[in-house]
Amino acid sequence: MNATTLQKLVIASGNQGKLKEIQQLLQTSNIEVLLQSQFNIAEAEEPHCTFIENALAKARHASLHTGLPALADDSGICVDALQGLPGVHSARYACALSSDTKSDAANNEKLLQTLQQHTDRNAHYYCVMVLVKYAEDPQPIIAEGIWQGEILTAARGTGGFGYDPLFLDVALGKTGAELPIEIKNHISHRGQALQQLLQKIKVLS
Repeated sequence: MNATTLQKLVIASGNQGKLKEIQQLLQTSNIEVLLQSQFNIAEAEEPHCTFIENALAKARHASLHTGLPALADDSGICVDALQGLPGVHSARYACALSSDTKSDAANNEKLLQTLQQHTDRNAHYYCVMVLVKYAEDPQPIIAEGIWQGEILTAARGTGGFGYDPLFLDVALGKTGAELPIEIKNHISHRGQALQQLLQKIKVLS
């Protein structure tokens, strides 16, 4: 399988922010991108404590229900002072119950409150992407990306999603929410992971 023979895939995610970024990154690859929601597939459970296990579970789930190659992303923000939290719980960090509605605003507020007594604001976004050719694929293609930064004490910017308004790229002096999507996709954890994934597909062809 290579980037030219891979003509169609389904993205195993219901997160609109992720979908927008992945679609933007794949638009020059000539791969037809379908969304999991187009098949009325419920989102897979993510019970694991590592990003890679959750991504693999999501990819296999989507491929099983569509019969198509599936691309899954699992990502989150890891804060040094919190021993890597929110980590795999990033999307539901502020949820007390599994039935609670996910909210970026609530997650950001909880992170700010949790870090009030900490001077170490170092953090990084992490992303792992998994591509399976079919549900029981024994050789999934795996790629990862890391975006280093710091957590601010107040939100800045109106773009992006997740923790982007709090996440400062120190070198650029801008938050993820202040960066144009073209620049963000070039340097972000998700952009790094997808570019690495596409290179791996080419090497394995």
